[in-house]
Amino acid sequence: MQDRFINCIAQLPKPLSDALIPLLHENFAGHIDALQLAGLVKASGLTEEKLLLVLLPVAATLARPPISDFHVGAIAKGKSGDIYMGGNMELPGEALFHSVHAEQSAISHAWLSGETQIVDIVVNFSPCGHCRQFMNELVEGAQVRIHLPEQKTQPLTHYLPYAFGPSDLNVTAPLLSKQHHELSLDSSDPMIIEALDHASLSYAPYTRSFAAVVLQTKDGATYCGRYAENAAFNPSMLPMQMALSTMARHNRFFSEITRAVLIESAQGKISLVGATMDALHAVAAVELEHIVLEPV
Repeated sequence: MQDRFINCIAQLPKPLSDALIPLLHENFAGHIDALQLAGLVKASGLTEEKLLLVLLPVAATLARPPISDFHVGAIAKGKSGDIYMGGNMELPGEALFHSVHAEQSAISHAWLSGETQIVDIVVNFSPCGHCRQFMNELVEGAQVRIHLPEQKTQPLTHYLPYAFGPSDLNVTAPLLSKQHHELSLDSSDPMIIEALDHASLSYAPYTRSFAAVVLQTKDGATYCGRYAENAAFNPSMLPMQMALSTMARHNRFFSEITRAVLIESAQGKISLVGATMDALHAVAAVELEHIVLEPV
């Protein structure tokens, strides 16, 4: 079991901790599949809803908040039945817009894992307005069920009435729906190919600035992030922030980054290079490789 989970495991009921410990191996980054979840329900004797609330301290352990020291954990349940944990992340000494909220971390975790719909969000503190707007961008986002400790489960519409969302801007394929944008680049570099694949799956209906970031660590592992825009613009999640959040979930230090690639489409209305470089230079002494793709 990873050392970072020792304290939170000690707080769980023993039947649950005994069943959970084998899952918290060195590669665990917050994903529990539907079969494993069913096993935890059986071992704990809890309902699934109660179990997910009890697991929130485990999700909060994934947080990395050096500015606020306020650990928030979130769990997104996909339509597949799998669950995806996330924690909030902040960059020390940097502007707050670089922060990733726990709900964003969990949702991006599910998206990168291939989920096409989120049905439940479980979180240990009431979602802020930023996160409510971010969730409203999802496929059938208004119907996502929000679970909070000691509160009645409610759909997102309860927390975000009279919402403004993708349909107001004539977007019919919301976040997490299947995306594929024709992007092409002649390269044999595996890291650039990975970035290209993720850029083609990115979500940028408002600017057409399809983009992705891939970070490589000294042991050759790679961590990716895709651009996820929002109808209200400000809750958009940048690919660098998503990639860094992915690293944090995998318990990697940003100082381990040895290479960073940003790929973005030239046809977009904006460029993410400035914000991407700002975030990268805050955490690692690495120069950004910036590749701009011309339309196919």
